[in-house]
Amino acid sequence: MYYLLLIITMFITICSQSYINSMYQKTKRIKSGKGMTGAEVARKILDENGLKKVKVKEINGTLTDHYDPSNKIVNLSSDIYNNTSLASVSVASHECGHAIQDKEGYTFLRFRNSIVPVVNLASRLGYLIIVISIFTSLTNLLWLGIAMEFVILLFQLVTLPVEFNASNRALKQISKLNIVSKKEHSSCRDMLTAAALTYVASVASAIIEIFRLIYMARDRS
Repeated sequence: MYYLLLIITMFITICSQSYINSMYQKTKRIKSGKGMTGAEVARKILDENGLKKVKVKEINGTLTDHYDPSNKIVNLSSDIYNNTSLASVSVASHECGHAIQDKEGYTFLRFRNSIVPVVNLASRLGYLIIVISIFTSLTNLLWLGIAMEFVILLFQLVTLPVEFNASNRALKQISKLNIVSKKEHSSCRDMLTAAALTYVASVASAIIEIFRLIYMARDRS
């Protein structure tokens, strides 16, 4: 059972990453009819929503795009920032969705941001404690590690509505501002859905991992 759960976790992770990468490559090859780069899309959406002070910045990496609420910056990877593909439109508008959430004080986003310090601590110490418990056979220490994994799971569960809501806002914005055609809108929706499903897969993997650790702890008792 222990190894079966481990294999299932790995399978879910690999499949979700393969799906988002496949959809990204597909929409990356489709150029937007409006010819707007990801940076231009982001700037337009931000300006139209009263967020002219939010900056749009180019960063390194692939699909490393994110919104920084502390510094009010929409960070876009080079491919997304410079290209005019539907992938660029989708990702850029999604990150702007987070900026709009921040402006409106979206409940789930505020809660997620508030627990980040605790989650970071749990992420750093959780598996270290679990590894130590395995080598020392201290079951109580293993349960402490499992508790920290629950903190991480809570963060991932809260992330789900944040990401789905950002994607919905993105789709509304690119339609409202006439950034894409109706046909292109469908492809953007597919890309954003694929991205959101990776978060669902992360939650599923986290739950299975916790069950695996609980099974290990009970097996020791």
